[in-house]
Amino acid sequence: MNKIGIYYAYWTREWDVDFHPFIDKVADLGFDILEINAGTIARMTSGERLQLKAHADERRLSLTTCIGLPHAYDVSSADAAKRRKGIDYLIQMAQGVGEMGGGKVSGIIYSAWPATLPPGETDKRPYLERSIASMKEAVKAAEDNNVVFNVEVVNRFEQFLLNTCAEALAYVEAVGSPNLKILLDTYHLNIEEDFIGEALIRAGDKLGHFHIGENNRMPPGYGHIPWTEIGSALRKINYTGDVVMEPFIVPGGQVGADIKVFRDLSVGLDLDEEARKALLFMRGVLK
Repeated sequence: MNKIGIYYAYWTREWDVDFHPFIDKVADLGFDILEINAGTIARMTSGERLQLKAHADERRLSLTTCIGLPHAYDVSSADAAKRRKGIDYLIQMAQGVGEMGGGKVSGIIYSAWPATLPPGETDKRPYLERSIASMKEAVKAAEDNNVVFNVEVVNRFEQFLLNTCAEALAYVEAVGSPNLKILLDTYHLNIEEDFIGEALIRAGDKLGHFHIGENNRMPPGYGHIPWTEIGSALRKINYTGDVVMEPFIVPGGQVGADIKVFRDLSVGLDLDEEARKALLFMRGVLK
């Protein structure tokens, strides 16, 4: 049975926060996983990381991590200094998560987020080639620390390198590490893929992590994402991995600005209760 989780920033307006209150909140709501910011983990002291892990273990909660690399850490950049900084940052994340027993570092870890091709450029191959070369180095730290890197396929308005499952599969094959897999997300698949179920089947055993959310970034059950098709596809590929919901419905702060939440979708809703309802809904989809 799949473990189901939720991203901490459903409740926050900033990326850097104290995760401890969310461990208790998410455990009390009945989730199996809390997903947190990989960048924060990288910057923590060893003691802080071990305290966080102990708290999660006490509440019988798993922790997964995710990030979109800031531009200063762009591992696809033409600037060698930025690439070096980005590789070192990914290594720090892998070591930090490894110190907590291993796990996942997922997201836009192959370039910067959000990003588009510079004016006048139409060929993304040089960016891909630099990203692949960077990842070949960084993923060694994942291999050494019991960590899996998952590259996230995102829509064209947020990034330009990996917009489809097919592009991510080619990227993973080019890097050639068992510790590099794919993160697919229903919100992004809804924009870029012809059929979401087919994309999941195409990913097959390379699907290392799965994000869920509606077409409008509401919790599952509030939009037109084809959940029956998704559940069927996941069963077809025998996906037993983690499923983490990533709703963003409250404007304000850096989170609201980065995700482009310009209207308050939470009016009249209790965020905790909506999370609980979405969890029950997904248990039904995945059974």
